[in-house]
Amino acid sequence: MSGVPQGSVLGPLLFLAYVNDIWRDIESKIRLLADDCIIYRKILNIKDIEKLQTDMDSFGDWAERNEMKINLNKSKALSFTRAQVKDLLNYSLGDQKIPEASWCKYLGMIIRSDLRWADQINYTVQKAWRALHFIMHIVKKGNKNTKSLAYTSLVRPILEYGAACWDPYRECQISALDHVQNKAAKFVHHSGGSDWKSLAQHRKIAHVCAVQSIYR
Repeated sequence: MSGVPQGSVLGPLLFLAYVNDIWRDIESKIRLLADDCIIYRKILNIKDIEKLQTDMDSFGDWAERNEMKINLNKSKALSFTRAQVKDLLNYSLGDQKIPEASWCKYLGMIIRSDLRWADQINYTVQKAWRALHFIMHIVKKGNKNTKSLAYTSLVRPILEYGAACWDPYRECQISALDHVQNKAAKFVHHSGGSDWKSLAQHRKIAHVCAVQSIYR
């Protein structure tokens, strides 16, 4: 078992240096962010399944060589497909099968195997409400500027995080998101009116920024 002291200054850098060679024997695509790791590839036939399993074996060998234990309770196998009937996933790490799941939480977003975003939107709305109720309790005696700053700093980023991916088109989902900002506007301005841009406008800006990033 290996690790670094949590809360230390050098800990994150040392950890990144420790896992920096994890990709060397893996042919599939791999993405790393801190201690989050995903390995994936397009599956067209049985050979692709075998190649992905081979990469998982290489991943397991790396972990064993480096005395790094992989927590399978926090690992999931997902298949992103439009097929109504899905094949069972039988990927393993060492002698243990990787649990199959219909969704995962990655980088703070809930990604479903069918690429529907209802769970992510519900999660966003609930998290935003908790944050809004918190600031309504803490700064209820503050002035308008303080309340507005609290909302734009602590609540709106929640409502906008990853919105370029999950931007909803269903009226009920749009209304659920708008209801949070409308409540915040009433808390800040009392009358409910404000000069804030709508959340839909913010999501449109996020789309434009994402397209620009992809293009560049």
